[in-house]
Amino acid sequence: MKKNYLLAHGSFGSPFVNWLPYLRKEIESKNLEVYTPDFPTGVGKQNYENWSKLLKTYVEAKVLNEKTIIIAHSIAPIFICKFLVENKIKVKRLVFVCGFNNYLGIDKEYDTVNESMYFDNLNEIKNYCDDIVCFYSDNDPYVKYEAEKKFADTITKNQILIRGGGHLNSESGYTEFPELLKYL
Repeated sequence: MKKNYLLAHGSFGSPFVNWLPYLRKEIESKNLEVYTPDFPTGVGKQNYENWSKLLKTYVEAKVLNEKTIIIAHSIAPIFICKFLVENKIKVKRLVFVCGFNNYLGIDKEYDTVNESMYFDNLNEIKNYCDDIVCFYSDNDPYVKYEAEKKFADTITKNQILIRGGGHLNSESGYTEFPELLKYL
């Protein structure tokens, strides 16, 4: 078992947007294994059950293990937490960007696709990973600062606030995210 990486996109996203292609290229340049699942998106397709089915194929392929570092954006952090806790899978490190839980109010479509991802035992993720880092900003246009801060406070003291970072996505100027390289 060698160290590997899994990059997880958010709602209505893909592995080909925001800083994911940049990060994938940086990881590959170090001759390391990186996986970027293309989770189903859109109302009627994006839900916990469908995302879990895809991630279970990575478990069956023995990709997710105690040497895996997962870097996830937006709705993906809570999905990853719920999946690891429910399936009792330990990983090496979790790096979460703009994570949140139990937050509704973005708009009807986002609320619909995000709701099945939420769960109440978020603090249990600490049993499945020793090292958790949370990035968030103070002016996210989609998720209130308080929701991102509460998510981070529940799971780690290792938090990085990026002032004026928006949703830390391409819309906010984040097609590259060099700060993440420290956590590879």
